[in-house]
Amino acid sequence: MFEHLDAVFLARVQFAFTVSFHFIFPAFSIGLASYLMVLEGLWLKTGRGVYANLYRYWLKIFAVGFGMGVVSGIVLSYQFGTNWSEFSHKAGPVIGPLMGYEVITAFFLEAGFLGVMLFGINKVGKRLHFFATCMVALGTFVSAFWILSVNSWMQTPAGFEINAQGQFIVGSSWWDVIFNPSFPYRLVHTVTAAYLTTAFAVGGVGAWHLLKDRSNVGARKMFSMAMWMAVLVTPVQIFAGDLHGLNTLEHQPVKVLAMEGDFERSPNGAPLILFGLPDEEAATVHFKVAIPKLGSLILRHDPNAPLPGLEDYPREEWPPVAVVFWSFRIMVAIGFAMLGLGLWSLLARHRKRLYESRALHRAAVLMGPAGFVAVIAGWITTEVGRQPYTVYGLLKTAESASPLDAPAVAASLIAFIVVYSAVFGMGIYYLLRLMANPPHRGETTPPNVPSHAAGITPASSLEATDLNQDGGAHGKS
Repeated sequence: MFEHLDAVFLARVQFAFTVSFHFIFPAFSIGLASYLMVLEGLWLKTGRGVYANLYRYWLKIFAVGFGMGVVSGIVLSYQFGTNWSEFSHKAGPVIGPLMGYEVITAFFLEAGFLGVMLFGINKVGKRLHFFATCMVALGTFVSAFWILSVNSWMQTPAGFEINAQGQFIVGSSWWDVIFNPSFPYRLVHTVTAAYLTTAFAVGGVGAWHLLKDRSNVGARKMFSMAMWMAVLVTPVQIFAGDLHGLNTLEHQPVKVLAMEGDFERSPNGAPLILFGLPDEEAATVHFKVAIPKLGSLILRHDPNAPLPGLEDYPREEWPPVAVVFWSFRIMVAIGFAMLGLGLWSLLARHRKRLYESRALHRAAVLMGPAGFVAVIAGWITTEVGRQPYTVYGLLKTAESASPLDAPAVAASLIAFIVVYSAVFGMGIYYLLRLMANPPHRGETTPPNVPSHAAGITPASSLEATDLNQDGGAHGKS
């Protein structure tokens, strides 16, 4: 049944499927861990119970998402050995230690403090608990640091030598490997995307509950905080994306030309193609809508600057142009939609209608999952745009795969689809159920000391009971 299919193509589809499922959870965990750190810090600083209540509300959601991210990530490591053994053999001396550093730094840091964060909220001092939250947030960032360093090295390899066995080995300095040319740009762009993904998910949940009860203090606070993130961070992300694009043009010009749909060279300034239907066979974009000179203005900051075209490179070096072209536009469109929603919320805030504008709240609900779509579209742009290479310019994808038959890869792909759809489908359903529960409607201040400690007052005991009934971390979930 699968004999006519290409085993390398099936292996690529399998990795793409599993990593797409995985990617949405770390993107959420990175942002949500930092959000929890901010919430707990604000509670300790202000003493306002709304921050403590929101912390407990999102803590359960973080725990489920974090666990799903860990489980889905384990599979990826095995695939390096099963489907991509040649890549592991040749690139392992470089990427293996980097991924090992991620485990012994980030994962151990997260695992060491996650238990205190999840179960110690009423068992340890508030400052120690806040420290645990900070360490988990730091761990998620450190994890992103190492994984993105690995990915960036595959995009812009540096600091390596090739030994007699054809393996990539580290040259004179690990510094050149870790901080390869695209890594700083990719780190900023990806981590900022994770923060925005979380902000719009939080904003969507807050807007959902405001549509039901606009007096809910917790919903008002989370929506307000999310909209501030949209206003302040989205422009930063657009600027970071522009810098990342310039870096990509320098080191991976074919990828950028595929993103732009520039088949023909433009000696007097390239247009910006907004929409169209790329035809790789005919090397053109049909029915294109373009703005003259704007492409050169964006990529070279000069409207008359010449730009090459895909025709200047061998066809075997081209990535799948249509996929890269459209995934890039989806990512950019969502970015500008985020900016638009942020500016809309700023206007509503100025008019003192941030919590009354039902149209704004509906738009925020619709934009709630937009960040997840954007990060997947960005990942597709980055990874498909790197083709036909795994290590750009040096090791082709066809040379990286294991010597497997297509039916074997197809069988495991089908198994992954069935298991992932069932397991993670139920997990996502449970997350949505948690988000559908409204946050605490009041602003009761939780106790500042463990409930078993001496000196607790009757009032604080009542407040602790109230928080447990609302689904606190130490109550029933």
